[in-house]
Amino acid sequence: MSACEQLTAEASLGAAPALRAVDCLATETAAGAFGRLFGAGGALMPVLTLVLTLYIAFFAISLLTGRSRLGISALTPRMMTLGLVLTFATSWVAYQNVVWNLAVGAPDQIAGILLDAKGSATVMFADRLDIVFNAIAQAAEMAPGGQAASQAAGQAAQASAQAGSFSPQNLMWLGALLLLLGTVGVLVTARIALAILLALGPVFIVFALFSGTRGLFAGWLRGVVMTAVTPLFVVVGGGLVLELLVPVLANLVTETGISGHAAMALFLIASVHVALMAMVVKVTGSIVSGWQVFGAGVRDSGESSHAAATMTAAPTLAGFAAAPQATAMGTSRTAVLASAAGMTATSGEAASAPSSSLRHSRSAIAPTVSETASSLPPLARQRARGVGSRFAARPSQAREMLR
Repeated sequence: MSACEQLTAEASLGAAPALRAVDCLATETAAGAFGRLFGAGGALMPVLTLVLTLYIAFFAISLLTGRSRLGISALTPRMMTLGLVLTFATSWVAYQNVVWNLAVGAPDQIAGILLDAKGSATVMFADRLDIVFNAIAQAAEMAPGGQAASQAAGQAAQASAQAGSFSPQNLMWLGALLLLLGTVGVLVTARIALAILLALGPVFIVFALFSGTRGLFAGWLRGVVMTAVTPLFVVVGGGLVLELLVPVLANLVTETGISGHAAMALFLIASVHVALMAMVVKVTGSIVSGWQVFGAGVRDSGESSHAAATMTAAPTLAGFAAAPQATAMGTSRTAVLASAAGMTATSGEAASAPSSSLRHSRSAIAPTVSETASSLPPLARQRARGVGSRFAARPSQAREMLR
C-alpha cells in the first residue's frame, strides 16, 4: 500500500488529511504525466524532435534571407529560450524544483510569513478548521442534555426542517456547510486545477519557441499563477474568519440548547466568507489578465490611437517620401517639386487660376515642400542584409550594364 493510498483512506477524517491526500495525488499524477509525455520513453519525444528541427530550420532561413543576422544580440535570446525549453520539457527534476515548487510552495510560504506560522500555513489552517468543525459537532451532540432528550430534540429538529422552519440547529449546520465549501472546497478545487495545469506544462512550454504559439504559453502561465495564488487568499482570508468564529463557538451552546443568536452569527460569518471567496476568484482573474507575458497582453488605448494616427498620416506623407526616391533614380529635382506642388494644390484652384498665377503658387510652395522633405526621416536601408545581399547589384552598376 503506497503513501498516497494511506492518505486517501484517511481523507474523510478531516480537512487536513483531505488536503494532504490531494497534494500527494497531485504530485504523483504530475510526475506520471511528465514521464509519459517527454520522459525517457515518452510518446511525444518524436514530436519534440520535429519541433526543434523546425525551429533551427526557420532560423537558418531567416539568416539566408537577411531577416536575422549572426551576433550576440540575435543569438543570445534564441539560445536561452531553446535551452530553457529543453531543460524544463525533458527533465522532471528541473521542472519539479523550479516550476512545481514555485507554484505550490511559494504562495504557502508567503501565507506563512503573513500569518506567522511555524511550518506550512495551509496545514495549520486546515488543522484549525478541524477544530471548528469538531466544536460544531460537539455542540450538536450536547444540545439539550441527555441521550433521550437529544434524540427527542433531533426528532423535533427533523420535523421542523421538514416543515421548512429555520431552527437554531438548522442554521448552525447550514453555516458549517457554507464554511466547509468556502474553505476546504476552494482549496481542493484550486489544488486539483493546478495539478492538471502543471501536468500539461511541458506541452505548453514547447509552445514558447515560436511567436505564433507563444500566446498559448502565456495563457497557460496566467492560469498557473491564478490557481497558485488563490490558496494564498483563501488561507489569509480564512484566518481572519476563524478569528471571528472563536467567540461565536464559545457561546454556541447554552443551558437550554443551541443559542439562536450564535447560530445566526455563524451562518452570517460563513455567508460572508463564501462571498469573499467569490470576490477573491474575480480579483485574481483580473490581476492575472493584466499581466503581459512576452508582450502578449492587450494593447492599451494609447497604443491603438497612435497606430490609427500613423495609418492616417501614411497616405499624406507618401508623396513627400517619394521625392528622395525619384531623385535617386535620376529624375530632375524641379520636376519632383512641381509634382509635389501639384498634389498639394486643389483641383478647383488649378482650374480657375491662370498659368502665370499657377507658376507663382508653385514657386511659393516649392520651398515649403523642400523643407518638409528634408525634415522627414531617411528611408530605411535595404532589408536584405544576409548572405544573398552580396550578389545584389547596386543602382549605378545596373545603369552601366543597361548602357
